[in-house]
Amino acid sequence: MSKIFITGSSDGLGQLAAKQLIKEGHQVVLHARNEKRAEDAREAVPEAIDTLIGDLSDREATKALADKINAQGPFDAIIHNAGIYQGDGKRLAEVNTFAPYLLTALVKLPPRLIYLSSGLHSNGQAKLEQLAGDCKGIGYGDTKLHILLLTKALARRYPSIKVNAVNPGWVPTKMGGAAAPDDLQKGYETQVRLATDTDATASGQYYFHMHPQAYNQAADDE
Repeated sequence: MSKIFITGSSDGLGQLAAKQLIKEGHQVVLHARNEKRAEDAREAVPEAIDTLIGDLSDREATKALADKINAQGPFDAIIHNAGIYQGDGKRLAEVNTFAPYLLTALVKLPPRLIYLSSGLHSNGQAKLEQLAGDCKGIGYGDTKLHILLLTKALARRYPSIKVNAVNPGWVPTKMGGAAAPDDLQKGYETQVRLATDTDATASGQYYFHMHPQAYNQAADDE
């Protein structure tokens, strides 16, 4: 049995992953951005052992969330699932790029880390000057390239843990929309497997529906 924390798990793929993990006998701690969302999460997944609250668009709230995660830990795996699709560059970067970076830096590293990227990372650019400034012009695809850059960097820096990124596909969640063509179950089963497979040896990979896939080679630019 593993103990797993999932960001952005009050609905969508994060919630579905949580339900599957609990069904398989694992302990899960959920995350929501505010109390109302936390109430929804507790109602949807009552078997979760706790729900931590922290607004990832707020830098100080993200730091406070890191303290809460450490107090709940240690964890066997953390799935960095939270993300937003729309917003200005600053908000996209705060939630999609800076929050997972900060949580990784401030939380005791578990044996397994999983980050949700996207197929749209393939058209993304690093835009590091903008990222270090006002984030103007940063788009969703850029932030998902940042996630893969982070995954690759962590895999190099910490060879003793398993760090991988997942493209869940374009699935029919609130973010993806009802017309999304990909399989919803396949959208969460890869991160579930990566979070629980203690025999897995791969690290620094980009997965799509259980299999490593080609990716934007800018992610390998150290």
